[in-house]
Amino acid sequence: MRRCLAAWSAAVILSAAPLVAHAAENPLRICLDKDRPPLSVHQKGKADAGFDVLLAQAVAERLRRPLAIQWFESRLDEDSSPQLEANALLSDGRCALVGGYALTTDSLVKPGMKTARLPDFVGATRDDRRRRVELGTLAPSQPYVYSPMAVVLGPKAKGRKIGDIGDLAGLRLVIESGSLGDAILMTFDKGRLIDDITHLVPGRDDLLGALERGDHDATLIDLARFDAHRAAHPDTAVTASGYYYPIGANRGYVGLAGDPALIEAVNKALTALAAEGKIAELGKQAGLTYLPPREPAILGDVWMKIIQR
Repeated sequence: MRRCLAAWSAAVILSAAPLVAHAAENPLRICLDKDRPPLSVHQKGKADAGFDVLLAQAVAERLRRPLAIQWFESRLDEDSSPQLEANALLSDGRCALVGGYALTTDSLVKPGMKTARLPDFVGATRDDRRRRVELGTLAPSQPYVYSPMAVVLGPKAKGRKIGDIGDLAGLRLVIESGSLGDAILMTFDKGRLIDDITHLVPGRDDLLGALERGDHDATLIDLARFDAHRAAHPDTAVTASGYYYPIGANRGYVGLAGDPALIEAVNKALTALAAEGKIAELGKQAGLTYLPPREPAILGDVWMKIIQR
């Protein structure tokens, strides 16, 4: 009898081994931006960190699959955009999902071009940097975090009550040219704030540094960007006003439309994690001011909404 039980146990173990091996060979591959604190950070010699890293680990665990992160670095040029970069990474098979994706109608439409270049990614070869990838159709997951624009104040405006963009009148405003914040401030109330605005070049000038020095009084930026600044400068004189611009986007995962089963499985995992309060916990752990998703799940024409306000 013992010999039969031993044989049966061995058979079960052997039959399960291919399943375990298959799971290990089939990781959940998620692409994340390597320099986007507090959402996702990848630095040589340091442990990967950020809200999207923690959430990716939790989702992979729910799906009972090992996690493999493909790190990439966004670039700005005339032939690229976050939408095209994500599509190229997915269409090239670098990952099955891109995390931290802004869920807007514009970001999910069928691309106007058939091919795009890949962003720089860990492990990329010289040929990877040159070639173009045939693009597919994107499919979003349900959102898992709300990402608003927030008014933050310099030291000379600390304590100023901001209940609307109009309350910025009279303050020395600073913004990066061509940004969403730029569009909001420049078009507010038919340009009422234009004379108060100083423009900086994105990627060249230090927006929050200028605010920190007291050169300017206020700006309008993504809330997560302020969280990152506060984490890097615990003694910062820059403060959050508590005001969020009413038009904001949810963030979620995006994959290819040809894999609806994966999106469905991810949605189930996100629903369970949210119901248990774990997504909010992960946000707090990463130093993110976590706000749950808001309706509409997918934001419509952002620019038209801003102009109409």
